[in-house]
Amino acid sequence: MADITAAMVKELRERTGLGMMECKKALEEAQGNAEKAEELLRIKSGAKASKAAARIAAEGVIGLYSAADGKLAAMVELNCETDFVSKNTDFLEFARTLAEKVALAAPADVAALSALDIDGVTVEARRQALVQKIGENMSIRRFERMESQTRVASYLHGVRIGVLVDLDGDETTGKDLAMHIAFSKPQFMSRDQVDANTIARERDILAARASESGKPAEIVAKMIEGGINKFLADISLLGQPFVKDDKLTVEKMLAARKAHLNRYRFFVVGEGIEKKQEDFAEEVRKQAARQ
Repeated sequence: MADITAAMVKELRERTGLGMMECKKALEEAQGNAEKAEELLRIKSGAKASKAAARIAAEGVIGLYSAADGKLAAMVELNCETDFVSKNTDFLEFARTLAEKVALAAPADVAALSALDIDGVTVEARRQALVQKIGENMSIRRFERMESQTRVASYLHGVRIGVLVDLDGDETTGKDLAMHIAFSKPQFMSRDQVDANTIARERDILAARASESGKPAEIVAKMIEGGINKFLADISLLGQPFVKDDKLTVEKMLAARKAHLNRYRFFVVGEGIEKKQEDFAEEVRKQAARQ
């Protein structure tokens, strides 16, 4: 049997919102495979699909810059080792400066950004100097630059979630939409953008869950289709209930305000980065063994 650690149980709890013992049993049944354990829990308990933000695994901030004319904005994810450094004023200012540099210079990638000049010193040299000053490693992970003929709305939730929205609409609508995206973190803009594999995987889960209901086949089929429609609405921005008025979907809210969404992008600090889980008790045991 696979060794099920507390860290594995904790991560599965964060993904599904279910109890510790349920998650532990699912991991045991799945031989430690987290993805399979999540599917088992979703079949047995109806747990929702995990969101990307539940897998935050690194520290850092989002630097944001928005041009005065409202038609250009950029954001940069700058990572560090500890939450303490992410609150450092020099670190925060470096992130903001990077976002401004991305907006105004439009570098092709992180390497190109690192080679750019800031007051006679390259970005990379400034990063290295900041590492020396603060005493902790840091890295520029990614950036997004967005320019529009109409409007680019931007929103920073704390320092860990950044959103850019290109839309035809007024400033209030842009801000409301960006805030909604920061809250709901939609994986797709519309349901027709959801790939076939994602839908097929969800259909298999719904079918396995519905088959345990004991209902007639025609009812099971309707349950599956209803579940798919709800799933697609949940993960696609336009189909989600608008956070400031849940009687409207985002699509209907935009239509009522005569606005049109062209594209959007959001960053969540550390999303998708696997952070090493330290086992303190095991480390103490190893240290004792060496003495």
